[in-house]
Amino acid sequence: MANPITTADIVIIDLQASSKEDAVRALAEKLLAAGRLTGLDEYLAAVAAREEHFPTGIEGGIAIPHAQSDLVTVPTVAVATSSTGVDFGAEDGPSNLIFLIAAPASGENTHLEILAALARKVMHEDFRDLLRSQTDPAALAEIVTKEVQA
Repeated sequence: MANPITTADIVIIDLQASSKEDAVRALAEKLLAAGRLTGLDEYLAAVAAREEHFPTGIEGGIAIPHAQSDLVTVPTVAVATSSTGVDFGAEDGPSNLIFLIAAPASGENTHLEILAALARKVMHEDFRDLLRSQTDPAALAEIVTKEVQA
């Protein structure tokens, strides 16, 4: 696979973040360092604008912030687990699995396809539990790539 959707270098195990902005920034910094993003602040602004319209926290301790941007070099999902949880606006409380979807603006429906595949998987409690139990970024990345990338 030329560009796996998730790699160990864009996974954060037990993220320490006090806000959704901190959580998204930590993941976006990983994308930048991995060469999957060419501009941090502009991308963060796109994610924040998306969050304003519709909070991305969903039931089950999940958050899926996302944005399309010309700054994204390859469709990607950065992942974080958080033992304390981060408030992304979900009705059932903080999110302890955070998936930052980054897709190129020219990528047609790529981000929607990733979002749909991810949303289908995270509805299953056993899948969420499997991800939360991971302590190795490479193992977590492999699971997400296998289950979400077509």
